Amino acid sequence: MFKIGKRIISKNHKPFIIAEISGNHKGSLNRALKIIRSAKKAGASAVKLQTFDLNEITINSEKNYFRINDRASPWNGKKLFDLYTKAITPKKWHKKIFNFAKKNRIICFSSVFDFKSLDYLEKLDCPAYKIASFENNHFPLIEKVANTMKPVIVSTGMTQLREIEEIRKIFIKTKNKNFAFLKCTSSYPSHPSSSNLKSIELLRDKLKCEIGLSDHTKGIGAAVASIAFGATIIEKHIVLKNNDGSVDKDFSLPPQEFRALVKETFAAWEALGQKKFEIDKTEIKNSRLKRSIFVVRNIKKGDKINYNNIKIIRPGYGLHPKYFEKVIGKTAKKNIMQATPLKLSFIK
Repeated sequence: MFKIGKRIISKNHKPFIIAEISGNHKGSLNRALKIIRSAKKAGASAVKLQTFDLNEITINSEKNYFRINDRASPWNGKKLFDLYTKAITPKKWHKKIFNFAKKNRIICFSSVFDFKSLDYLEKLDCPAYKIASFENNHFPLIEKVANTMKPVIVSTGMTQLREIEEIRKIFIKTKNKNFAFLKCTSSYPSHPSSSNLKSIELLRDKLKCEIGLSDHTKGIGAAVASIAFGATIIEKHIVLKNNDGSVDKDFSLPPQEFRALVKETFAAWEALGQKKFEIDKTEIKNSRLKRSIFVVRNIKKGDKINYNNIKIIRPGYGLHPKYFEKVIGKTAKKNIMQATPLKLSFIK
């Protein structure tokens, strides 16, 4: 059973929806707090930060190695150091953010990117940790995080299944049973056709744990659809408003759309049902509105039942329509008034 705080995460519970703040605070603590308030109002289960030390995540170099060279990327041409400088959530904010989230009754935890940041978050008693896709090959960090024995969520972007299984072994080795994985496509934004949501079922089967979706597509379609494939966790970036210049604006949802995400994923979960087929209890009263055989012209005792005096119509109080041809030519035992549901006891 996967659990963060008092919140149980499983197929038997509503999806756990994470609002990822990332660098969308634009360097403003007040803005970060507004995002948290908006996430809570939108119905998110948790908000998530990104905690890293600039000098532990990369170095400030002009060499081409340290630039993003991808024309499809919103950060094309930028130095990694400059991008992370813009996106960083200052550590001096963290305590205020955690306290604010607690006051607003929403879970707050963080993606951790280095040992120093993990030590810092431990001092703040961070309730859970996330390993981002770009860090999921940092096995020493993953092992140290697992050793906290706190809940850990790992994104699977850019990673083969065999390596994901190796990550799972780290949790088995450390005896930390409270872990989950998120199916992730690490392109920004990613196209729905790259989501491969069917692999969620495969991951659940192979990894024997809760599986969710870290979604970088635009809109909410992929996230809602993932529920049908067994996703129990949805992570989506949140921003205060569209096109506000935030670092992750191209794949983030404003509050009103995030609210729709929560509503529709919950609706999708409620719609799943069970692997059985039966009439739902809410349908029973409407079943009387289906068709049946009714008398549509007065029939005298001794008259023959024919195509002119009976019809298959709504509602469903008469004989089942499957008997229609069988009763044609039968004799009425008594007078039958028009608009009477036909019964077998009326004929011979």
